[in-house]
Amino acid sequence: MAQLKLIILDFDGTLANTRIANARAYIAALGERGIALNEEEYYAKHFGMRCMEFLASLGITDKEMAKSIRQRKVELYPNYFESITLNRPLWEWCQKMRKGGVKVWIVSTGHIDNICNVMRFLHIENGVDGILSGDDIEHPKPAPDCFLKAMHIVGATPTESIIFEDSPMGIAAAKSSGAHYAIVKLD
Repeated sequence: MAQLKLIILDFDGTLANTRIANARAYIAALGERGIALNEEEYYAKHFGMRCMEFLASLGITDKEMAKSIRQRKVELYPNYFESITLNRPLWEWCQKMRKGGVKVWIVSTGHIDNICNVMRFLHIENGVDGILSGDDIEHPKPAPDCFLKAMHIVGATPTESIIFEDSPMGIAAAKSSGAHYAIVKLD
């Protein structure tokens, strides 16, 4: 491996265990619209999907309705933050590497407001050099575009980068990027 210049962290499920909070916020937002969904179904069929793809998979194709549900989910999300935990060993290692000059970026399909709100809740908002969210990338995971964009911004090659991921789509994107990668399982 070339000298490490960039650590790329997926957020949900890798750096932070947000599974319960995400599920409950979506279920509440959808419930307000009369759309029933339970946690088991959400985990089995929808966890890790981009919001608009998730809503489309539920048959919500009206763009204004989808935007409204998305915004309501963002508003409700902090109500469930007590269930969120930080992957402390990974975070502490990243901070040590950062002190040595390695850049640390979060690259996630999540919404930027959700990511930033959770980071503030966990008191880690000043521990990264950049964030790319789902809104910043045209082609989401499993395309490697999000990872390649972070590498380009930092000026790192794939051999100078390592990606931490948990989802099958994220792992496929990491493999396609040509970077080194590690699979994280928080559950």
